[in-house]
Amino acid sequence: MKRCFDEFVGAYCNTPLQHAMDMRKYKYLISRRMTQIAVLFLFFAGNAYGWKILRGNLSSAKVLDTLPLSDPFAVAQSFSAGTAIAKDALTGALIIFLFYAVLGGRVFCGWVCPVNMVTDTARSLRNHFRLDSSWKSWDISRSMRYWVAGLSITLSVTLGVAAFEWISPIGMLHRGIIYGFGFGWAFVLVVFLFDLFAVKNGFCGHVCPLGGFYSLAGRYGFLRIGYDRDKCTMCMKCIEICPEKQVLHMVGSQSGAVLSGECINCGRCVEACDDDAVNFSNIYAKKQSVGSR
Repeated sequence: MKRCFDEFVGAYCNTPLQHAMDMRKYKYLISRRMTQIAVLFLFFAGNAYGWKILRGNLSSAKVLDTLPLSDPFAVAQSFSAGTAIAKDALTGALIIFLFYAVLGGRVFCGWVCPVNMVTDTARSLRNHFRLDSSWKSWDISRSMRYWVAGLSITLSVTLGVAAFEWISPIGMLHRGIIYGFGFGWAFVLVVFLFDLFAVKNGFCGHVCPLGGFYSLAGRYGFLRIGYDRDKCTMCMKCIEICPEKQVLHMVGSQSGAVLSGECINCGRCVEACDDDAVNFSNIYAKKQSVGSR
């Protein structure tokens, strides 16, 4: 193999040895993939082999058949639909909500959600074939996800069912891997093609209501990306690789932590930065930071 594509900087490395040396820049990507695959495997093993470590699915699960875990957005939809919520579901929803609210940002989206692997693949192919310059993308506001989240609750009230859960590619992909695919693969394919051809980072970055929910829930959480203006050489690699570019608006202007809940804490910007100007930090690191949602 003579050449390889480095998705973090949008350039080609010359030799396999150079690529291997650059693998240290992929530590967060590798960690995220291991986490996502491990969660999927534990759910699969719980169904296929009867393991009790993690049983159920992303909407409702139990750890060691004791600790309940529930998707708080799914529970909110069910409650809006008029469904009686069991005590375990409420407890599980509170646990998950507090976990991500304290941790901060959309950690679920970047480190747990299986659809992230699908959309990242679409993004990599989009970069590799330079579709941004050869294919006109749709213009969709990133605030669309909040409207879709509100619409999901409204439709749940109107229709008497958890509206988004019926068509959620996240649930379909997760349940498909655990229990076997039906027609759910078609929804996942639509998401992949939407991100590949229609809108860059389209599903996760623009329309997913669960992402909107966690953006609000994690707005005041602890874990943040920190930026040091004094070390920055303005190469803008962090901006180029970030799936939520708007959260790095302070790059080039002032030091501080990313305060927006829309950051998925994926660490791509940290890996891309050769100047050590971007690192994981906390919300208290730089009080002069500006901008939040």
